[in-house]
Amino acid sequence: RCVIKELESLGKALYGAKLIAQRFQVRNCSHHKDPVSGSTCLLSMIENDNPHHFFIATQDQDLSNKVKKKPGVPLLFIIQNTMVLDKPSPKSLAFVQKLQTNQLVPEYQKQSIVELKEKEGLAKQEGEKRRKRKRAGGPNPLSCLKKKKKKTEEGQEPSAEKKKRRKRKRNR
Repeated sequence: RCVIKELESLGKALYGAKLIAQRFQVRNCSHHKDPVSGSTCLLSMIENDNPHHFFIATQDQDLSNKVKKKPGVPLLFIIQNTMVLDKPSPKSLAFVQKLQTNQLVPEYQKQSIVELKEKEGLAKQEGEKRRKRKRAGGPNPLSCLKKKKKKTEEGQEPSAEKKKRRKRKRNR
């Protein structure tokens, strides 16, 4: 609502943008009685880890830089009449990596696993490194190929006879 109010206040220059914004679903924000600027409103809606999974579509460089600082907020912009989804920010990638590692094994389970390994004597010791044994390889597979048969004189004669036959020409 704040974005639409801001577009209305800017006048006829941005009338087309206002019509486009009105076509989309209007989300209620916390400042519907006293509207603030559009970028401030959008930033306040994605403030707490983007609970509604909003995308932000903007051409404003300042707003896009602020959005990139928040993890998990996709950013859209337009280049030559084409909508482009920006690649994930480093903050988003780090956040996802952290979530994935925490989801695999919780921290308290990691500690208990380490304690159990030490108790059973299975903990890895730094000085102990195992080497893989080199196994004896078999023969070279290329040396095991069957030998190609040589052409005999008898095999060449029938093919020579076929070449000597003439094709009949048609008269029209």
